[in-house]
Amino acid sequence: MMAEISFDDFMKVDIRVGRITRAEPFPQARKPAIKLWVDFGGTLGEKKSSAQITDHYDVESLVGRQVMAVVNFPPRQIGPMRSEVLVLGVSDAKGGIVLLAPDQEVPVGARMH
Repeated sequence: MMAEISFDDFMKVDIRVGRITRAEPFPQARKPAIKLWVDFGGTLGEKKSSAQITDHYDVESLVGRQVMAVVNFPPRQIGPMRSEVLVLGVSDAKGGIVLLAPDQEVPVGARMH
């Protein structure tokens, strides 16, 4: 188990629902990955991310899917791409990443709480 944090610390992490609008292979990444463009609506708009999700997803299956992402990390350079958000997922029993998403349709940009 990790160290405990306060509720105020947790509230500093801005996790929102977005909808994948575009997905492309990312052969330049060190580990197999897919480039994602995720729409968060409102003032956040569309953000880019690189996700190591190739074990369970292909580019065709991702467009239109809702996902959860941390939107207030600083951008990170991943090869030639600037990743602006961290799309969230968990590892399955074999280490493949499974995306986290609401189990019902919700408005894009909605904040997790």
